[in-house]
Amino acid sequence: MAGIVVGPGEGERIRRHRVLVELPELEILELRFGPDFEGVDVHTHADHVDTFYVLEGEAEFTIDGEVLRAGPGTFVAAPVGLPHGFRVAGDGDLVLLNMHAPATGFVASIRD
Repeated sequence: MAGIVVGPGEGERIRRHRVLVELPELEILELRFGPDFEGVDVHTHADHVDTFYVLEGEAEFTIDGEVLRAGPGTFVAAPVGLPHGFRVAGDGDLVLLNMHAPATGFVASIRD
C-alpha cells in the first residue's frame, strides 16, 4: 500500500468540508463550520474513538458533562462510550481536523 499525501487545498470536497483520508481503519476530515452552525448534540460511539484538533476559530466542547472552550492548537479525544459534542463558540468560522479510528462511514454519510 502506498502512503497518502494530501496537499493544501487537495482532497475531496463535500460542501465546506474536505476529506483527507478514507480507509477502513481511519477517516480524517477537515471540517469547516460557520458561526450559524447549531453544533453537534452530545452523543457517544460504541465502535470508535472520535478526535478533534482545532485549526481555526473557537469551539465549545462538552466532554463527559464538562464544558470547555477550545481555540487553535487544542486537541480533544472522546474514547469509545464517552459522551461528547461541540458547537461554534466564536463569531467566525470553526475549522477542525476530525479523526475516526477505525472508520465509521461518516464520510459516506455526508456525501448524501
